[in-house]
Amino acid sequence: MTPTDIALLAAEENKNPLLPAAPDLVWGGICFVILLLLFWKYALPRLQQVLDERTANIEKKLEQAERERAEAQALLEQYREQLAEARQEAARIRAEAQSERQAIIEEARVEAQAAAQQVTERAHAQLQADAQQAKAELSREIGRIAVELAEKIVGQALSDGQATRATVEQFLAELESQAGSAEAGRR
Repeated sequence: MTPTDIALLAAEENKNPLLPAAPDLVWGGICFVILLLLFWKYALPRLQQVLDERTANIEKKLEQAERERAEAQALLEQYREQLAEARQEAARIRAEAQSERQAIIEEARVEAQAAAQQVTERAHAQLQADAQQAKAELSREIGRIAVELAEKIVGQALSDGQATRATVEQFLAELESQAGSAEAGRR
């Protein structure tokens, strides 16, 4: 090793290892400035344009979301109104059905009463007809018995139908007047 080499080594040893050499600093600074200018001239405007487009796109989406939210709110209000109308309509239909049910029940009750009245009237008419028939049969039977009894008392046959009929009717009239006076006495 020569003395100059040793001097160089000693000078290098006294240098700070964290600091680069002066030419490296100059070339690094020049490259940094060039890259900064290129970035400032070309990349930064493009980056700003992309950010502006993205911001505009986000704002559009926010506006669209706000419109959709407003539409959804309007639809919700419309749905609520329709639901309220449907509930009112259902209540009205229930009330109408209730009144119709009452009218049908009342109509059925009136018809049932009319039918019962008709059945009762027919039954009374049938009872009266049966009573008249029974009375007529009873009158004939009493007349026959009375004629037989009279024939036994008189001892001969009563052949005159007119006389026999008159006698029977007189006898029945007397029985009816006695029955009528007996009923009047009970009351």
